[in-house]
Parts: sequence; C-alpha cells; structure tokens
Amino acid sequence: MAPNDSAQTTEGRDHFAAGRRKAARYIVPVAVAGVAAATIGLVPALADSGDPELPKITAQQLIEKIAASDTQQLSGTVKINTDLGIPSLGGLAGSLAPKGEADGEGSSADPQAKLMELASGTHTLRVAADGPDKQRVSILDDTAEYSLIHNAGEVWAYDSASNEAFHTKAPADSRDSGKHEKAPEGVPTTPKGLAEEALKAADDTTSVTVDGTAQVAGRDAYQLLIKPKQSGSTIGSIRVAVDAENGVPLKFTLTPSSGGKAAIDAGFTKVDFAKPSADTFKFSPPKGAKVTEGDDELKSQEQEFNKDFKKDFKGDEDLKDFEGLNVIGKGWTSVAEISSPGGEAGDGAGSKAPEKGDVPPEAQQFLDALGDKVSGKFGSGTVFKTRLVNALMTDDGKVYVGAVTPDALVQAANAAK
Repeated sequence: MAPNDSAQTTEGRDHFAAGRRKAARYIVPVAVAGVAAATIGLVPALADSGDPELPKITAQQLIEKIAASDTQQLSGTVKINTDLGIPSLGGLAGSLAPKGEADGEGSSADPQAKLMELASGTHTLRVAADGPDKQRVSILDDTAEYSLIHNAGEVWAYDSASNEAFHTKAPADSRDSGKHEKAPEGVPTTPKGLAEEALKAADDTTSVTVDGTAQVAGRDAYQLLIKPKQSGSTIGSIRVAVDAENGVPLKFTLTPSSGGKAAIDAGFTKVDFAKPSADTFKFSPPKGAKVTEGDDELKSQEQEFNKDFKKDFKGDEDLKDFEGLNVIGKGWTSVAEISSPGGEAGDGAGSKAPEKGDVPPEAQQFLDALGDKVSGKFGSGTVFKTRLVNALMTDDGKVYVGAVTPDALVQAANAAK
C-alpha cells in the first residue's frame, strides 16, 4: 500500500520520549510488525475450486461497492500466512516488550508484544464483529488461545497459556460523548475500513482492474487487482477478493515485486454475516488469573521515563528540535525520512544507528540477519531488508523507510542530502 503523502508531526511529550527511544533501537522490527498488523483485517482466504460466472463490473464500480458496503456484523475463521523474509519473531517479541515483561513484570497479555508474532509464520484466527463498539479476535495455538475483546469502551486481552489478562478503558471524554474506544490500532474490526485503506493507493501511480472471479469460503467474489505503475516499489501486486453480494473484502494477497510466494496471504476459511451472539463479546478473568490494568501499566512507563530520561528531556525545547517525519516522493515509491532529535546530523548530538551491545541479543541477531552496509552522497549507513519494508539507518542518525528497494532508499537519501 502506498504510504500517506502528507507529512506528520510528533504527538504528546510522553509519547515522543518513549517513541524516540524505541525507534532508535527497534525501528525495523516495529515497522515490519506494523505492516503485517495493518493488513490482517483484510482477511484473505483460501479460494475454493471453480470461478463463478458473475455479472460484468468495472474496477470503479467494484471500489464503489466496497465503499457502499454497510456490513458491520460477521464472524468466522481466518488463516494468515506472513512471509516477509525475516527471522521468526516468536523469541524476539519478548525482547521488544515494554520494560518489565521480559523479566516477569508487566503482562504477557499486553497486545503490544503479542501481536508482533503475527508478523511471521502461519496463524489461525477466530474473528467476530458487531458494529464499531464490539469486536473480538482470538489467535489459536495447539494448546492455548490469546483473545482481544472490545465491548462498548472496555478492552480486555487474555492469554490462556500464562493465565494473564490485560484491561483498559476508553478515555473519559469519549465515554461522556457516547463515542466508545475501538480496539487497539492494527487489530481487525470490520474488513471494510481496512480495504478502504488499501484503496488509498488508487491514484495516477496505480493500475486498478477487475481480474476475474473466485469463490472464497463458499462465497462468490470479484477479484480486484491493484498494481503500482512506478518502478522501485517492493510491492508487485495486491489482490482483493470482494464479496459479490455485500461488497465485503474476503481475500487479500500481497505479492512482492521480487517474485515468489505471497508476502501476506490470509483469509476466511469460514465466514458468516449473521449477528454474532452477545456472549461472544463478554469477558471476565478466570479465577486465579493475573490482571494488569492499562492505567497501572501507563503509570509504570511514566515512572520509567521520569527515572531514566526526564533529567535529559528539555520539554518544548526538545520537541522543537525534533524535525519529525518528512515524506519524499509520491505514491508507491514514497520514502519517509525521520530526522533525529538533538541537533544537525553529524554533530554527535543526534541518535545513532544501534551498535553491538546497544540492544538485547535476540534483537541484535534479528538486525544482523537483515542489515547490509551501504554508502552514497549521504554518507554511509545500514539497510535493513525484508521482502516488503526496507529501512536505511545512516551513521549520522537519520532513518529512511518505505516499501521500496534498497537502491530507492539510497537515492532518496542522496536527494535529501
């Protein structure tokens, strides 16, 4: 999917401080996990044999059908396969968890760490949705289950393997206004919204066509084919199977420009558009479960910040120095340039690319498996590669990231210099 062309700015002070630290240490794993998480909700599926004969439809009509779909109730089983060409994130997730979780504190049910696992391998999910206020997704393993439930402003996560639960509530202002908090960002709610996100790429840099029909989880569907016209993107094509009756996306397959099997291929093996039972969205922690409150977790993180970073944080002055995110280019070959806070590049005050010993061993192994040294007019740095998202971290503290080839990253860095 093409990155958003608009520049973004930093958010609150606390989020800035935490984000700066995490970005400097783990920018590539987090970016990769974000791409995978953002596509889960499009729930691609395994196609049944035979292509149904359906009335002819244009790409524009099919896009309008998706946009007009008002289906907000569904339940089903999803199988997702993710092959981004990276090491398994199973062991890495613990090292990327908030401080405390890896050494027995915090909660193993915290979605921040758990959802990282979906960035690699094969997973089976059970999903349900009943409008914007009720969603549930469960990750099924052979002997355990992890569930994330949103029900009218209450968000629960439960890990049966550890018998731990995580709970948070909608902010008071959104409860007072009657607008309830949705499930955490990146978690599937309704496929419609996530399909619309994919279709933001449908501009003059994009080819969008209807490429035949398919049958997905027993449903007749049109196949929408989205391909970049530009060279330099790591995305070869995106294929979305759209329910012929109600316009709901049923299948999403992303194939990289480098060829081979799909980088992301997940889908409904079963789907039902009837209203799910109200019990689906009810949750109470089992007896003996350890429960972590989100507010307590936030206070713990604030205490960590006050202890380790506040003495060096100059408030608005630091925020002023942070140049934020600048988008170079357009459409599928857009590259995000992230400048380090703390001074001009090369003066020693900005963040540096991680060095040996700066990160946990599991994370260092992950970075070593992905990184290649490069140089150009911009200077020198390291490119961290996957089949989909690549990132260039320069030795003077800048980051260039996008769904583009390593050569395109170097060209963007040279142009910015």
